Amino acid sequence: MSVFTAAADQSLCAPLPVLGKDVTVPLVTGGEVTYAALDYAASAPALQRVWDDVAAYAPYYGSVHRGAGYLSQLSTDLFENSRATVAEFLGCRADDQVIFTRSTTDSLNLLAAVVPADCQVFVYETEHHASLLPWRDARVTYLNAPRTPAQAVETLERALADRDPYGPALVCVTGASNVTGELWPVKELAAAAHAHGARIVLDAAQLAPHHPVDIAELDVDWVAFSGHKLYAPFGSGVLAGRSDWLQAAEPYLAGGGASRKVARRTDGGVDVEWHSTAARHEAGSPNVIGVYSIASACKALTEAGFENLVAREQHLVGAVRAGLAGIPEVKVLSLFGDDAPRVGVISFVVDGWNSSHFAAALSAEYGIGVRDGLFCAHPLVRTLLGSDPQEVGECGAPEAEPGERSLNAIRVSFGAGTPDEHIERFVRAVTELVSEGAQWKYRTEDGRCVPDRGAAQL
Repeated sequence: MSVFTAAADQSLCAPLPVLGKDVTVPLVTGGEVTYAALDYAASAPALQRVWDDVAAYAPYYGSVHRGAGYLSQLSTDLFENSRATVAEFLGCRADDQVIFTRSTTDSLNLLAAVVPADCQVFVYETEHHASLLPWRDARVTYLNAPRTPAQAVETLERALADRDPYGPALVCVTGASNVTGELWPVKELAAAAHAHGARIVLDAAQLAPHHPVDIAELDVDWVAFSGHKLYAPFGSGVLAGRSDWLQAAEPYLAGGGASRKVARRTDGGVDVEWHSTAARHEAGSPNVIGVYSIASACKALTEAGFENLVAREQHLVGAVRAGLAGIPEVKVLSLFGDDAPRVGVISFVVDGWNSSHFAAALSAEYGIGVRDGLFCAHPLVRTLLGSDPQEVGECGAPEAEPGERSLNAIRVSFGAGTPDEHIERFVRAVTELVSEGAQWKYRTEDGRCVPDRGAAQL
């Protein structure tokens, strides 16, 4: 019986059109099938609206800022209007800055480069490596994984209360886990941080594509996210928030665009006056098309109505969870428990299966793209699997034969462009693989689990 109901389908909005929705892929068992892209947490497919907007602008592409020609001026207006669009999308305060970067990773490394020299940073071990690792020049306190949202707040309050009260402090926290999809109590964590004189940055890479993010309402100091998870092409990101630390620090990159005035000194050196605007940390020729694509995605999501998109996604989340709950061999990973609110990101393991083998079979035999591994969140996945922190494991397929245990999990993720059929096919495929086994033999090749086309098949 389908996990979907006609009544539910009629009450929900349709999936947003995305690139690749009609792409077909070959099956190892023969024939072709429409590809089910269920790896949104890694990179969401670009919205058709975004692609159309970029294509319409492409003939008018020009270098931004200071150019006298028409195309340069048009591109400059487009670039700066995109900044205003992103600020509105994030609910930025009047004195906040929006800085364009390459990704969430780049945004958080930028922030790490401008924190005061004596800053103490507090990070949960549950973070993606993009927010776990950049703080190499700061005093870092790593917080243990909480098991409830309330415990997350209590853990932070205790850690902040024990710190040196006279130094600056920064808390870094995800809005939605890239492993479990669970929503974190961002507003409560922000209140705890500010009560102890600390600031807070929100890693919204997994939150912004699925849920409204309002800087002022959440009362966070900065937000970081990536375009390629927000239904835009690769290579663009955002850091938005308070300007004082950003203006006080040396530029993240030194070069043209970041400098306002440069003059030779009599001693042979140079004097530099850096910009105090967002340009201070945007040296070099910016990714105008990437920036415009983010702004286009922000507009598309806003116009579609996040309330409608969230309702439909929760329908899909419920369908996946209901389908997996009916398979005893499947264990869904969770920090906060089954009732915790979450976005369309679900990780699980299957008894008797190597996770890389299972993901390879989903792709080769059903045309379903998911992800397996540790999801660039190694400490969190180890905690969720109850493994020793020192146990060997890495992102990607392990050197283990199909069927052998691996320190990996399988992640299915989806969003605004996912049709019901992809979710139905996924649940059916998991059920069949668990009950009937794979139809093909697999082997590890160059760190990936792949169909063994030279072996006698099952």
